[in-house]
Amino acid sequence: MENENNNQQQLSLELKPEVAKGSYSNLAIITHSHSEFIIDFANILPGMPKPEISNRIIMTPEHAKRLLSALMDNIKKYESNFGPIDMGSRLGPQKENTFNLGDFAPFNNGTKS
Repeated sequence: MENENNNQQQLSLELKPEVAKGSYSNLAIITHSHSEFIIDFANILPGMPKPEISNRIIMTPEHAKRLLSALMDNIKKYESNFGPIDMGSRLGPQKENTFNLGDFAPFNNGTKS
């Protein structure tokens, strides 16, 4: 019988210093088409006129679903170590956690529908 470890492929990654420093985001805007998911990461800060998109990730629907699964797994592990993540204490009551991109001027040609 073959060892299971022999069936697993090893992946070697290079992490360049300019990428390793990372970037902060407290806003993610997600849009999709039939063939792609687009995630724009931005920072929204007090006193700033509008959020600036710092990173854009484009992926297939299959990879987006794999990302969702990996995030859910990691959140479960995080909460088992540190307790539940509070989703509302700092932001106050919210009706929804999403919004329509068409509500923002850069995406609606200056008109709000």
